[in-house]
Amino acid sequence: MNWASWGDFWAMGGYGLYVWGSYGVTALVLLLEVRSAAQRQKRAIAQIHEQQDTDL
Repeated sequence: MNWASWGDFWAMGGYGLYVWGSYGVTALVLLLEVRSAAQRQKRAIAQIHEQQDTDL
């Protein structure tokens, strides 16, 4: 596609809200997933350390 201006690019032929909204929602979900995975990893490591401490 060829756009005459940046405004045309952002408008995406009238579908800009859907296009950029989809990108935004996807980025948000990916960030939340990364954060959630990091929290689960920290909890798992803490649980392993607790288990090792009680086994000694």
